[in-house]
Amino acid sequence: MPQRTVVIGSPAGLHARPASVFVQAATRQPVKVTVAREGQSPVDARSLLSVLALAVKYGDSVTLAAEGDGADAAIDELAALVSADLDAR
Repeated sequence: MPQRTVVIGSPAGLHARPASVFVQAATRQPVKVTVAREGQSPVDARSLLSVLALAVKYGDSVTLAAEGDGADAAIDELAALVSADLDAR
């Protein structure tokens, strides 16, 4: 199962707007993607409430994981999103 650890780039972390952008992108993926904060269980990246419950802040690391055809591409796209400043979009 491909996975990647990424540092959060949005100054406010994954609060409502950046989390929503991330979840929408995860929903478009052809594979199920999970996201986990260090020390916490992975959650479905397509669930806004689950992503918000991680309480991820700027500079925190999260691990993205996916399985199946297209998993690497999905992780590439989502990793680029969470490492960018989503508030600037």
